[in-house]
Amino acid sequence: MTTPHPWTPPTEVEQLLHDAGTSGDGAAQLRALAGAELFIGAPKAEVDAEPDTVYWRPHEIANGLVVRPVVTRGMLPPWHPDWVFHQVTLRWCAEFGWRDPRVLLAVNGGTPGQLLLPAQPEHRALWLRYYAERERSNGNRLVALRHGALHGPLAYGLACGVHLAFGNGVPWNDVGSAYHGYTDELESLRDSWDVTDRAGWQKELSALLDARNSPPEPDFALRVREELRIRGGEPPSPDLWRETAAGHAQDLGASPGSVRHIEELVRRILRYEARFRADGLLPPDGRVRTTVAYDYGRAVNMARWGLSARFCTPPEAEQAIVHAGALSKSAYRSWQDYSAGYALGRVLRFDGEEYGTFHVGNVAAHRVLTEHEGSPWRHIPWR
Repeated sequence: MTTPHPWTPPTEVEQLLHDAGTSGDGAAQLRALAGAELFIGAPKAEVDAEPDTVYWRPHEIANGLVVRPVVTRGMLPPWHPDWVFHQVTLRWCAEFGWRDPRVLLAVNGGTPGQLLLPAQPEHRALWLRYYAERERSNGNRLVALRHGALHGPLAYGLACGVHLAFGNGVPWNDVGSAYHGYTDELESLRDSWDVTDRAGWQKELSALLDARNSPPEPDFALRVREELRIRGGEPPSPDLWRETAAGHAQDLGASPGSVRHIEELVRRILRYEARFRADGLLPPDGRVRTTVAYDYGRAVNMARWGLSARFCTPPEAEQAIVHAGALSKSAYRSWQDYSAGYALGRVLRFDGEEYGTFHVGNVAAHRVLTEHEGSPWRHIPWR
């Protein structure tokens, strides 16, 4: 007789729920749920027809019990083109209109980690209390799926997109059913990228993989410095770099205003690099050679967003992710080198030398990804 394999919870959330259920600790279960991402499945056609409505229908399960089902992220089923997910919270569940007191909340129903909770008013009040007391942030968490990609080219490419996965608090190694909820994904792609369909998604992904999304001036200036370094055997002085970059721009027909912009850009890069050294993003003598990591890292996530929005299939997303990883490997020498290039591309685009949210986020991600034992950068060699 074959002994069944013990069930392995796919993420920490399912582990916490399983352990709390095994020990009968209802408070621990609610604490875990209060900090969990919860998902409700729905037909894509139905959601497309009424994107602002969540039909959370009760279902009858074994023993005649009637439940409203949700799943945690680690228990999402495989990707399907016609089946999508609303992302909700325990608070949303508590505030839903529960008219029938017999209906239960089913978390991960039909799995070894199943949890059934009564949903009468006094119970839902308790859900709200735990949600309000939660010590939780959606972002700045390093999360992984235990059954996700951990080795090989796909994992390598996903590790190149880990800055955004860390900032968004989603598993870095998942190419699956949902990044965020389906309608959230559509809204984000529309508002942030002007992407509303597959063609638009393909256009943006191609621009990122070709490193054409970010402005070209930073890499122009950085190439000038690298050429001077190779020619002179050492990094050029700031004055030589600035004057040479400005001269090259002028020779290429740049306007006087554009030439002044290049000169100021060199000064900005130098100031950012000094701050990066102080904050540990660069070693004491380090410098950034290219910022293409910022486009490549976002390409990884654009592939994942497109998959979540049903603008592509899993093989297409995986192909783009592997390609972004290969491009990154050819452009940089180490994970630390890659991270500094990503950080510089990001702050030059958005920070405006405020050293605010964008810089702080870069530093937080870099420290966790280079130091945390669970980081893919600690287990996947650069070459």
